[in-house]
Amino acid sequence: MNEAETSDDSQDTPDASELAAAETSTTDLETNPEAAESTPAAPAPPPPAPVEEKTPAQPVDEGGKMDWYILKVAFNREDSIADALRKRVKMEGMGEFFGDIVVPTEDVATFTRAGQRRVSKRKLLPGYIMVNMLINDDTWFLVRETNGISDFTGAAGKPMPMEPSDIERFITRPSEEEEEETPIKIGIPFKVGDRVRVKEGNFENQEGDVDAVDEANGRVTVIINIFGRSVPMELDHWQVEPL
Repeated sequence: MNEAETSDDSQDTPDASELAAAETSTTDLETNPEAAESTPAAPAPPPPAPVEEKTPAQPVDEGGKMDWYILKVAFNREDSIADALRKRVKMEGMGEFFGDIVVPTEDVATFTRAGQRRVSKRKLLPGYIMVNMLINDDTWFLVRETNGISDFTGAAGKPMPMEPSDIERFITRPSEEEEEETPIKIGIPFKVGDRVRVKEGNFENQEGDVDAVDEANGRVTVIINIFGRSVPMELDHWQVEPL
């Protein structure tokens, strides 16, 4: 019985040679790092992705030539709408894209019942104003969003610049010498085809049709039936009245 127990104890206890081999293996790993390095290591993480440098946005080229454009506006509000557009341009800081904003007018002389002559401004194009500007998205929206302005004149919704002849006619101002030489037109409340009655002169109470209007001299030509014949009579505009 003692022999069996001695045999089992000898099997569980490592002998001296096994202990020596384990110590030798540990010593080899410590003294020989290459042996440890031979063990495959974990893969290295991938390098970070290169950071792209943000380049500043290139400025939009706003250069270009200003043109004159015609705007459709509310009738009888031309002056107030032109003022409103000028204020919006100033508030938005977009003066560099806008030039003059014009309500085209001409000087017209009128007479009171007492015969006094008065010179006033008459709109050449009622319901329109003209603006000298550079078209881009911002200026287009600023104009369209101004109260009282309906649209630009043009084809297929595209603003159309004014013709040079129209600019000369409606916008270009004559010199002082030319203004002195050019007679002021007289405002005549009649147009060709109107039916009128003569209220003064040799043909008082005669009726006729306006055949021509001379604003420079303030006279109208009226076709009057005299003795069965149509006779053109040139009269001062204040000598006739509408029917």
